[in-house]
Amino acid sequence: MSNWFKRNGIHFAIAGIFLVICFLYFTPAFQGKTLGQADVTGAQSSATEIDAYKAKDTTILWTNQIFGGMPAFQLWAPYKANITTHVIHVLKVIFPNPIDTVLLLLLGAYFLFIVLKLNPWLAAAGAIAFTFSSYNIIYLVAGHSNQEYAIAFFAPILASIILTLRGKYILGGSLTALFLAMEIRANHIQMTYYLMLAILILAGIELYHAIKAKTTPAFLKSLAYLCGALVLALAVNASILWSTYDYGKETTRGQSNLTQHTTEPSNGLAKDYAYQWSQGVGECLTFLIPNAYGGGSGTEALDQNSATSKAFLAKGLPEDQAVKTANQISSGGVQGMSGLGTYWGNKPGTSGPWYFGAAICFLFFLGLIIVKSRIKWWLLATVILTMLLSFGSNWPYVSDLFFNYFPLYNKFRAVESILTVASLCFPMLAFLAIKEVIDAPDSALTFKKVKLAFYITGGLTLLMIVLPEVILSFRASDQVTSVNALSQALNDNTLAASISAAIVKDRIGLERADAIRSFVLIAIAFGVLWAFIKHKINVTVLSILFFVLILGDMWQIDKRYLKDENFTEKQDSNQPQPREFESVIQRDPDPDYRVFDSTVPLRSDTYNPFFHKSFGGYSAARLKRYEELVDNQFTKSLNHDVLNMMNVKYIIFSDPKTQAISMHVNPTACGHAWFVKSIKYAKNADEEMLAISSFDPKNEAIVDKQYSSLIDSKPARVDTNATIKLVNYNPDHMVYQTGSVSSQVAVFSEVYYNKGWKMLIDGKETPYFRADYLLRAAQIPVGNHTVEFIFHPVSYYAGEDISLAGSVLLVLALGYAGYAENKKKVVKKA
Repeated sequence: MSNWFKRNGIHFAIAGIFLVICFLYFTPAFQGKTLGQADVTGAQSSATEIDAYKAKDTTILWTNQIFGGMPAFQLWAPYKANITTHVIHVLKVIFPNPIDTVLLLLLGAYFLFIVLKLNPWLAAAGAIAFTFSSYNIIYLVAGHSNQEYAIAFFAPILASIILTLRGKYILGGSLTALFLAMEIRANHIQMTYYLMLAILILAGIELYHAIKAKTTPAFLKSLAYLCGALVLALAVNASILWSTYDYGKETTRGQSNLTQHTTEPSNGLAKDYAYQWSQGVGECLTFLIPNAYGGGSGTEALDQNSATSKAFLAKGLPEDQAVKTANQISSGGVQGMSGLGTYWGNKPGTSGPWYFGAAICFLFFLGLIIVKSRIKWWLLATVILTMLLSFGSNWPYVSDLFFNYFPLYNKFRAVESILTVASLCFPMLAFLAIKEVIDAPDSALTFKKVKLAFYITGGLTLLMIVLPEVILSFRASDQVTSVNALSQALNDNTLAASISAAIVKDRIGLERADAIRSFVLIAIAFGVLWAFIKHKINVTVLSILFFVLILGDMWQIDKRYLKDENFTEKQDSNQPQPREFESVIQRDPDPDYRVFDSTVPLRSDTYNPFFHKSFGGYSAARLKRYEELVDNQFTKSLNHDVLNMMNVKYIIFSDPKTQAISMHVNPTACGHAWFVKSIKYAKNADEEMLAISSFDPKNEAIVDKQYSSLIDSKPARVDTNATIKLVNYNPDHMVYQTGSVSSQVAVFSEVYYNKGWKMLIDGKETPYFRADYLLRAAQIPVGNHTVEFIFHPVSYYAGEDISLAGSVLLVLALGYAGYAENKKKVVKKA
């Protein structure tokens, strides 16, 4: 055992250094503070009801807190049978957020670079380059925790696949299963999908090589182990995947129900929505020069020496007011003037650029020249594809091909996020280039190649220092429109034009400062390689110098986007302060009613779910029918009939003159359930949507004709004394008592979702149907009855059984792999 620790001492030392870096970089996290993340606040608001039941030691799989009701497992679910759930829990208990994620990124990438046969110091530098790639930090600040967890397993998955392809079938296959299971458990299918594209390219290149080298049997054997690992990882996550698959078909990413009067695509997301955050073609310069496009929206503060501040100073404004006004405009946040922000790309806004590191870009180009291994072609092909796909609407030719024809691709938005794969490929090829320099027998030829890479990257940065406008315009596409808006606001055309010119100067200044910085870093990297080739330094010194260089580079840039001020005192909840009337609403003893707030966006309401069951909410996994309902009934005006059928008891408005917010009781809300007097059949979803535009939901139900067999063909005698009331509320189990002297059709103010909800009348399962486009309805027989709606999705519960079996097999596989590796070492020693 002592020999094992001695052999692996350097790896433990590197892990210790990673921990120290985390402590120094994220010091506030170790002091009990947390990142004030917008997405985390949204997630907390959406999970209000889930958390309330968790506090009572009860798990619910459905919540009525947002969007009228939706499956809770898209927000949170225990997944106790999945072994990876417990691994993640242990990490989160030991390390504060976001240290657990950062350590996973560092250690996973370090493992990959060790598998690529780099020495530990270079492997550590490679891990730093990937982990501190700017968008990994930006995602942490934004609270995209699931996305970052998924990204963290990119590197160890690739490392395990490479091990398998090298003939370590059992070890590589078992580790692939483990890390792929962790990847899937992160539940960010978009990131996993992007990684799979890279893996498919790798498989294609390996297959070509196997055929060419006549090693097809060995490749097929590796492929068989990897396929087995995939099946095992899928089994471990059966509950998550099955539930997500079932629900996904009913969400905004699923097929449209409408054929008329809809902006929704027939399947998947609308292209404009999916492409909203597309990387500009020229913006790829930020890989090398972070502020080439002005940095992030509002991240680059202008001082009194900026051209924009001086433009206001020249008009006689006091210095502090001039600087303040300059920063207000340059943030891009002034309505109608986004084109005057320091960021001048085509995105609606950005938290920062995709920066991979100046030295890394230099070494990447060196890798293209010097690396002989076929892995170079895989990395290059992956980088090219990810860049082309990231362009989205800015260069749609490849993106459109994938969007229209590749399975699942049109389910994803913010296509620029595929560059997370490129952010790993760049340092991989960069450090393989250093390895090639170290191993090269011909130092003269090697130095020529190093100089060529230096001339390319150094020359580009010099051009961006001396003549940046030769390559970039530094003018936003909506700059003219923004100048016109500013001119009207100031009532001064001359001043507006001078401010526009000043903003362009400031953008050039930001770019030039970073171009100088990048040139210096490239020159240092070149100097380190020169010193090694000329035998001035040894491998260890070279490796440590690159570790320090990369860490210093990435640290400095990332601190622009993650500062100590981003951390706040830790709270159990980010719940905002309630408005005066919230307490009035909360005194209502009714356990199940909804609140409609017209003062906040329905699809991104992070406020109301903290206090009430909201008609709106915050989640990208909205039901398609809800989305269609909002688009058709609430875009131009409020449909009170729909509010009534959804049992909206309280409506919040703002006075258009005074902007004062007030609450109004809705006296016509239909309640939890009611018997209707008549049924109106619709031929299809379009007719249903049209019918609910104006109807009396308390007395009439709009029903698709496909459900006519579930309704009595003869009109029932209206029983004015019939009763139906909610007697027990639990999001997963709703209980009603009914009484009538004739069979009646009841409508329930609960969202219809037939993949898990079942209805029981007096304990016997009975079919129900959809009414009023979105609600549940049922034929209730004559007499007194107990009606129950129980949410018991097979996808979750049967999936948990499969997950348990998969978890057991995964543990056995890992145990056997460890035993087999140890046995090999014993045999070698003998």
